[in-house]
Amino acid sequence: MAAVTLGPDELQRYARHIVLKEFGGAGQRRVKTARVAVIGAGGIGSPALQYLAAAGVGRIAVIDDDRIDPSNLQRQTLFAADDVGMPKVEAACARLAALNPHVEVTAHTARLGSENVGALLGDHEVVLDGCDNFATRLIVADYALAAHIPLVSAAVGQFEGQLAVYRGWEAEKPCYRCFVGGSPETPGASCAEDGVLGPVTGILGSLAALEVLRQIVGFGTDGAGTLLLADLLSLRFRTLALPKDPGCRWCGDASA
Repeated sequence: MAAVTLGPDELQRYARHIVLKEFGGAGQRRVKTARVAVIGAGGIGSPALQYLAAAGVGRIAVIDDDRIDPSNLQRQTLFAADDVGMPKVEAACARLAALNPHVEVTAHTARLGSENVGALLGDHEVVLDGCDNFATRLIVADYALAAHIPLVSAAVGQFEGQLAVYRGWEAEKPCYRCFVGGSPETPGASCAEDGVLGPVTGILGSLAALEVLRQIVGFGTDGAGTLLLADLLSLRFRTLALPKDPGCRWCGDASA
């Protein structure tokens, strides 16, 4: 395989990454070859996609079956008023292509389910889940665990958010099921019912993009095995340890 190189435009574009000793040219070349799937082009996906494309992630798959609604525009800054009614993935891909022509973006106007999860996620090395459906989150998490794909999971509601990285096939690292258990559904209201402050989604989406880049490059402290809780009504952040559940029937024996 030919060595990965950065062209003159890329060297200039990513100069602020390359000068970081924890990232450098080697990290940027790794990002250039990376394949990332983003589930949901909404409040979390919108900022995450912008930062991943701007960072030069080589191939990005955007998975969402929704269309842009006027109520989305308060927080989903990837879209404009003229985009209302368009499939989110189509508008997202157009914006990302304009943002960075060095990035290959693929649109999947589909609802992810057990019948297509392998086809949609199987060719990727990191998955970012920002969807708003708990049943879908379980399907994604179970597939990522079985396929040994790092999962970056982010969620928001009102003034709060949470973020975690799951690699449950590794010793001492939990899977998503260690955190939520085996319930196929949990009660809870949607953003439409409870509301969400726009910048909350921007903060969590940006942090999710940061964790995707960390999984690709390997800089700093690994976040797998911790849960970040953001209370943005009080502007407080907490990081909690997420231990592996030895009795978890999904990952308890995965690293044995």
